[in-house]
Amino acid sequence: MATSLSSGLSTQEKLLRARQAAPRLAQLSTAEKNKILLDMADAVEKNADSILAANRADLENSGLAGAMRDRLLLNPDRIRGMAQGVRDVAALPDPIDQVLEETVRPNGLRITKIRVPLGVVGIIYESRPNVTVDTVAITLKTGNAIVLRGGKESARSNQCLVEILSRIPGVPEGAIELLDSATRESVQELIKARGLVDVVIPRGGAQLISFVTQNSSVPVIETGAGNCHIFVDESADLEMADRIVINAKTQRPSVCNAAEKLLVHERIARDYVPRIARLLLEHGVEVRGDERAREYATGQNVGTATAPDWDEEYLRLCMAIRVVSSVDEAIAHINQHSTKHSDSIVTRDEGNARRFLRQVDSAVVYWNASTRFTDGGEFGFGAEMGVSTQKLHCRGPFALAELTSTKYQIVGTGQVRP
Repeated sequence: MATSLSSGLSTQEKLLRARQAAPRLAQLSTAEKNKILLDMADAVEKNADSILAANRADLENSGLAGAMRDRLLLNPDRIRGMAQGVRDVAALPDPIDQVLEETVRPNGLRITKIRVPLGVVGIIYESRPNVTVDTVAITLKTGNAIVLRGGKESARSNQCLVEILSRIPGVPEGAIELLDSATRESVQELIKARGLVDVVIPRGGAQLISFVTQNSSVPVIETGAGNCHIFVDESADLEMADRIVINAKTQRPSVCNAAEKLLVHERIARDYVPRIARLLLEHGVEVRGDERAREYATGQNVGTATAPDWDEEYLRLCMAIRVVSSVDEAIAHINQHSTKHSDSIVTRDEGNARRFLRQVDSAVVYWNASTRFTDGGEFGFGAEMGVSTQKLHCRGPFALAELTSTKYQIVGTGQVRP
C-alpha cells in the first residue's frame, strides 16, 4: 500500500515503481477499484482546505492572469466537482475483462477477445490540477498505473493531491507517480522510457503537443489544441445561434473546446454580423473580422483579422468572424484551418446539417449545439484523459475503453495444427 509520495526518487526510479505496480493494479477486482475510488472522492473533499492552501500558493507564484490563471484556479465548487467526477467514474461499468468477441472454430478452439489494461500511462499537462484527479480516477478504474508530469505553475496543488490519493488504502505502491516539474528533463525521460511506459498523453498547448509527438519513442495519444468553429447558416434560428455562440466563446474561454472562430453565411451576414458582434463585445470579447464582417459591423470595435488569425487558438476572450458564401465554403475553411477538434453548424436545413456532419473532418461535429460539450463528463464518461484529434486508437474525448488494449484467450482440448 502506498503511504507517502516518492518525492526523493529519480524519474527512472519512479517509472520503475509504476512498471512494477501495473500488474498489481491489473489484478484488482471491480469492487476493490470502486471502493478505492469512493474513498478518494471522500478524501479530496475532506482535505479541501489543504488543497486550496496549496493552490493559493501556486496562484501567488504563477504570474498568470486572465484565462490562464482560471485554468489553475481551484475553489470549493471545483473541488466538489472533482470529487463528484471520481464518484461518477466509480459508478461506470468496468471495461477490464469485458468480452468483445467469442467464437468457436471448426476444430473446436474457443477464441475469446477481452479488454485488458494498457499498463503504465504517462500524462504531461499544464496548469489544471483537476486533471490530476480525473486521470488518476480513470487509470485506476482501468487497472493502469499512471505517471503524472504536471506544469511547474501547479506543482504544489498536484503534490498535495497526489499525496492525498496515494494514501488511500488499497492503492499499490507506485500506482500514482508524480514527476518533478521544475525542469524539462523529466519530460525527456518520460517520453524516452519505452519498455517502462506503454503510452504517453500530452495534454496542453500546441507547442507541448508538438514537442511530445515529434520526440517521443513511447507511443503517443495526441490530444489536440482547439481551434473550434461555429458556422451560422442562412436558415439558422438566430436566437439559438446567439445562445450557442456566446456560450461556446465565453462560458470558459481558456479551454480547448471553446469556440475561436465564427463563420456566417453571406445571405444573413448583413443583419447577423453586427448583432452577434455587439453581443460578443458586451460579453467582453475582443472581436476581429474579415473585410466584409468589418464592413457590416461598421461603428463597432471590430479589429482586422489577418491570415494568422484563422489558425490561432486564442484561449481567451477573442473571436474572429468570417463571411462565407455557402455551407461548402464553410466546410472547406474549417477543414483547412481547424485543429480537428470540435466544430458546429447552426441551421434549420437538415440537408446542410448532414453535409456538415459528414464532411467536416473533426473529432466531434455538432448540429445546433455548443462546442463546449466536448468533454468526457458531458459525454457520460465520468471524466476524460483528454480529447484526441488523431485517428488511430481513439478519437474525441477518451476515458475508460480507450485506456485498454485487447488480448485473445484461446481454450483448446489438445488441438495441434496439421
